[in-house]
Amino acid sequence: MDLRNIAIIAHVDHGKTTLVDELLKQSGAFRENQSVAERAMDSNDLERERGITILAKATSVEWKGTRINIVDTPGHADFGGEVERILSMVDGVVLLVDAAEGPMPQTKFVTSKALALGLRPIVVVNKVDKPDAEPDRALDECFDLFASLDASDEQLDFPSMYASGRAGWADMELDGPRKDLSALFDLIVEHVPAPRQVENKDKPFRMLATTLGSDPFIGRILTGRVESGTLKTGDTIKALSREGEKIEQFRATKILAFRGLSQQPIDVAEAGDIVTVAGMTTATVADTLCAPEIDIPLPAQPIDPPTITVTFGINDSPLAGRDGKKVQSRVIRERLMKEAEQNVAIRVTDTPGGEAFEVAGRGELQMGVLIENMRREGFELSISRPQVLLREENGQRLEPIEEVTIDVDDEYAGAVIEKITGPRKGDLVEMRQNGGKTRIIAHVPSRGLIGYHGEFLTDTRGTGVLNRVFHDWAPHKGPIPGRRAGVLISMENGTSVAYALWNLEERGRMFIGAQEAVYEGMIIGEHSRDNDLEVNPLKGKKLTNVRASGSDDAVRLTTPVRFSLEEAIAYIDDDELVEVTPNAIRLRKRFLDPHERKRQAKAANA
Repeated sequence: MDLRNIAIIAHVDHGKTTLVDELLKQSGAFRENQSVAERAMDSNDLERERGITILAKATSVEWKGTRINIVDTPGHADFGGEVERILSMVDGVVLLVDAAEGPMPQTKFVTSKALALGLRPIVVVNKVDKPDAEPDRALDECFDLFASLDASDEQLDFPSMYASGRAGWADMELDGPRKDLSALFDLIVEHVPAPRQVENKDKPFRMLATTLGSDPFIGRILTGRVESGTLKTGDTIKALSREGEKIEQFRATKILAFRGLSQQPIDVAEAGDIVTVAGMTTATVADTLCAPEIDIPLPAQPIDPPTITVTFGINDSPLAGRDGKKVQSRVIRERLMKEAEQNVAIRVTDTPGGEAFEVAGRGELQMGVLIENMRREGFELSISRPQVLLREENGQRLEPIEEVTIDVDDEYAGAVIEKITGPRKGDLVEMRQNGGKTRIIAHVPSRGLIGYHGEFLTDTRGTGVLNRVFHDWAPHKGPIPGRRAGVLISMENGTSVAYALWNLEERGRMFIGAQEAVYEGMIIGEHSRDNDLEVNPLKGKKLTNVRASGSDDAVRLTTPVRFSLEEAIAYIDDDELVEVTPNAIRLRKRFLDPHERKRQAKAANA
């Protein structure tokens, strides 16, 4: 059977997972009466809740005698480690662009990787039925984007289509019949080359492992594209590291191939196909699985370095162990090491003392997703403020700079520009207005963006859209001011009292409500001034036998501010931590004892 391997790349929310759903439906991958969840490819709970793709996934459809393997890739640069490896498995890419928004920063990130690998794109302008769609402008911007990314003449001569993934049609002409996606299927078969590996059927077996997973029944599994030869179930093969060292020799106990939404066992894997192999115990991502006689590994894609680091520690607050089952540092370490093995964009290092671990990754979203997954698995953690990783080069300190693309209503543009170019030390690169909206492009230090997103949404009344992608390393830009306000710190252990909180409201915003467990050193609110203040949230009303009219009315509290996980991590200062348990997110001082805090502050200023 003829083979085609393609990846679908697009910016977040441009409709790629919805389009893949339609491709599966129209190719007959589902039975007529089969119940399939919307966005079938987003299988993970967090992906469904946030409406984003986090993990790359493959599926496969048949069209007129050709098997098309389709890989759905994440759009967020935080999950770029997935994208880079996945692109080395395919021979073509379908670039999906929103007809109203045009190419966006994450589109640029993934497209630059695809063009650098020499892949020829097919551009599909999606959502052309939106009222504010400008398909021709979006197409022109795609051409400009490819040209700015040094695309070859062959890549610039790309075929394009107009589509509506939700309505399930794609046509070469904007005013075409708009019936179904058959024109897209035909274009993929015609434009994307068959895997060059197909000619290598008679050579020894070689395959580069690109993603790692585990199955409760068959254990550790590696997925990749067969570069040469064939592999039968039961064959003995070996794994080579990037440097060519032998890691292990094992029997391929099972070979699975993508057929529709599920993976099915097959007897023989052939050159060019994307398959999953089981049987190994230590081989991992970027290793070469090959026949015993081969000694030279396949080249693996280099991975962009991490840009931020967060400390994951055990939860040592007085409330530790009440919610979660997994609280020991040994269990936390095992889970983080497992994550680092599956996700090559994450690095884990032990800290002196062994109670905490430095986790380096691509961005706040990636860290937020990891912490959220761990808390759902029953872990209790204390998390530090993210720190940006710096580099030394020729005696100069360099820091990561990100390209930020912001779309806001014209009235908010001034406030946004003032924030990113002033205290956050960003440089404005481009600004253009179009129909009441302003697009701002700026280069901002990663440090300046930590914690900015919540402030940005406040400044734009929740209407602004901010996207960021790693741009380059640049000389350190000096200090960037952090949070201006101080915090209100509990000085007692116990349960908060409504009357005490009501009296404290004039001091600032509250983060807790009545009848919540609090402890000494826990942050219960934001002070209205710039210094920290210790307060007593347990102080009840003094009881007397004199009744005064009106003074016994029920206390009415202002609704407390509740942080999401990412907001909490971005809010805290360097001397504070976020306590994360399956049922709660609390803010606290790193040192709970006030005398210890004073000692540490003195030592830091000495």
